[in-house]
Amino acid sequence: MAELVNSGHTIHFETELQPLKTFLEDAKYSKIFVFADINTSAHCLPVFQAMLDDFSTFDVIETDPGEENKNIDFCIGIWKTLLDFEADRKALMINLGGGVITDMGGFVASTYKRGIDFINIPTTLLAQVDASVGGKTGIDIDNIKNMIGTFSLPQAVFIESAFLKTVPERELLSGFAEMIKHGLIIDKDYYEALKTSDYKNISPELVYQSVAIKNKVVTEDPLEKGLRKILNFGHTIGHAVESNSLSKDKKPLTHGEAIAIGMICEGWLSHKNSNLTRAELEDLTAFIKVTYPQYTIKSKDFKGIQELLKSDKKNEHGQILFSLLESIGQCEYNCKVSDQDVIESLNYYNSVYDI
Repeated sequence: MAELVNSGHTIHFETELQPLKTFLEDAKYSKIFVFADINTSAHCLPVFQAMLDDFSTFDVIETDPGEENKNIDFCIGIWKTLLDFEADRKALMINLGGGVITDMGGFVASTYKRGIDFINIPTTLLAQVDASVGGKTGIDIDNIKNMIGTFSLPQAVFIESAFLKTVPERELLSGFAEMIKHGLIIDKDYYEALKTSDYKNISPELVYQSVAIKNKVVTEDPLEKGLRKILNFGHTIGHAVESNSLSKDKKPLTHGEAIAIGMICEGWLSHKNSNLTRAELEDLTAFIKVTYPQYTIKSKDFKGIQELLKSDKKNEHGQILFSLLESIGQCEYNCKVSDQDVIESLNYYNSVYDI
């Protein structure tokens, strides 16, 4: 499977980490750290070591799993650990895990001593098709997603389907939402292919296509000044719903589940405020409804969700901005909608499930 190149670093596919083995042999790093959560340390680290012929010249830094731990307090702990291990500016951090690990690990590495090298090895479908690619790092504040972060590119990204065998079905479904988004915003044929695919046994070829779509967009607009904003389709409302769920639900939504909700809501906004046809809205709604479980957005939470929207990173001059579909496979950005339309989009989502 062909490599993809982004701003001087390479995204490798299905190589069993052999280019990484060569890279580590040739590079002169003073220390190597593998950053993982408790789950990936138990289930993915053995796969990682086996692919590298039982490579063990590294120290492991572990954190607790979950979006709720992607915050400054955990980063401080990681920075202190690096100091305790006497990590200097010639150290390397290998982020082995899902989106929380690649987001937070990249942020820690890009800020420790003003920046050390890092490599992303995403082990979840979500991280493979989204979080590990594009150079965004970040942490949350007060359950608001990715409020603090940097644009910082890894030395390389390695995507291996073998790691997906360690991932629960719910996490595969979470990553599948980002793949659906990629089809909706830029490639209708890819979207149609996903409608007949099985997310539980997703093919490496479909993963590759998804990464290629994102890589094309972020290569053209690395700092999100324009085109890259289309990758936020479903995320404006989706992130607000996710943050609301993180603060209130005993079993919070996954990122992908929240983005699926956001895509239905913003699909409705696209029909109301852009050129998405009713038939196209019903098509994407039906696909998401049959794929993702029902979730109730309580009417008492509508106001809180609207408040969370005001913290969205895409906002400019106090105006909430959306990326909306002109059609399936075509997206526009910096779209303004009314507060009432946001409420109506939430009501539309609930009506889909007859809530």
